[in-house]
Amino acid sequence: MNILIIGSGGRESAFAWKLSQSPKCSNLFIAPGNAGTGQYGTNVNLKVTDFEGIGNFALANAVDMVLVGPEEPLVKGIHDYFLADEQLKSIPVIGPQAEGAQLEGSKDFSKQFMFRHNIPTAASQTFTNDTLQDGIKYLATAGLPVVLKADGLAAGKGVLICLTLEEAELELINMLQGAKFGEASSKVVIEQFLQGIELSVFVLTDGNSYKILPEAKDYKRIGEGDTGLNTGGMGSISPVHFAAGDFLKKVEERIVIPTVEGLKKEGIPYKGFIFIGLMNCNGEPYTIEYNARMGDPETESVMMRIESDFVDLLLGVAEENLQTKTLTISPKTAATIMCVAGGYPGDYVNGKVITGIDNVRDSIVFQAGTALDNGDIKTAGGRVLAVTSLQENLFEALQHATADAARIYYDGVYFRRDIGFDLL
Repeated sequence: MNILIIGSGGRESAFAWKLSQSPKCSNLFIAPGNAGTGQYGTNVNLKVTDFEGIGNFALANAVDMVLVGPEEPLVKGIHDYFLADEQLKSIPVIGPQAEGAQLEGSKDFSKQFMFRHNIPTAASQTFTNDTLQDGIKYLATAGLPVVLKADGLAAGKGVLICLTLEEAELELINMLQGAKFGEASSKVVIEQFLQGIELSVFVLTDGNSYKILPEAKDYKRIGEGDTGLNTGGMGSISPVHFAAGDFLKKVEERIVIPTVEGLKKEGIPYKGFIFIGLMNCNGEPYTIEYNARMGDPETESVMMRIESDFVDLLLGVAEENLQTKTLTISPKTAATIMCVAGGYPGDYVNGKVITGIDNVRDSIVFQAGTALDNGDIKTAGGRVLAVTSLQENLFEALQHATADAARIYYDGVYFRRDIGFDLL
């Protein structure tokens, strides 16, 4: 099979690494890819939203399957684009159509979906600029801290946790009237704050049956001890010990099954991943959010633990016979340490030469924000490299991943040395 991956980050590097191991994969293409994905396949210089260019490439290169990594092309309808074209519609796309991608594309849509299907989640209401005064009144009843979420895609930056009523009112006005997050905050979901431990559960579905992939926990704050600004993710671990057994059974019964069945009942076709962001509140699972794709840097840890042929699993989605496929998960622990650019998540400089990747001993380096320049690998993003180690236990995985991250150098390199320590 010829397979095309859409995307350029660490998640897509992990996909490429995994798919390239399958005997079913003849040729692998990554659009646009990064400096590291070229070792698994062929990079293609196409933007993730250039649907026409992607379609033309797929036809010219006899692509048999398209795997979509990031959310933007899904929400903008890449799957629908393929289905609407006579020549492209026979090429399966792994990733939901635009309607299903609204689970991520609109926080209001996803909350209403959860309410309709009795999926446990925080109490919330949605407001627009026209109902701003009602929103301010609602804030007074919502309790503190309170969560404000921009309705649309805001590149992971559209969620604010406000500690005082004054701060919440000011931020609500900034989001609705001041367009703090642009069009994404033309609607704002005001949500009850849930106290607990976060984790992510990943579901692969063909629209009827599903497989639950390894769960993971990621770390969003830039600083050690979970301090400082939010980022796209500074690291991840899988499995998550507090999610074992009874808790995951509750997640499946109360959240996964009602989600898959709810999509079916509403006639929303869905072929791809459902990322369920969860809060463990004293042993009870609550849904914080849905994403219509795999997470990053969670994918880097999750892919390490999947022992089955991943192409075969994706074929199960494409052919709607996922229930006949076998998912084998390693009992070992994976840990991912993210090396980021100096200054990230604020202003940072690209173009720094990266050295030392060859010195890594017990990990795999999934490149993320990198580019090739005259034979040099250089930084080309805020989150630069994901260093992932698979070992017998969490301590060893963290020890090896952290030691290997320290073997890599570029000007301004930074990584957290305490990923997963809260669970040791």
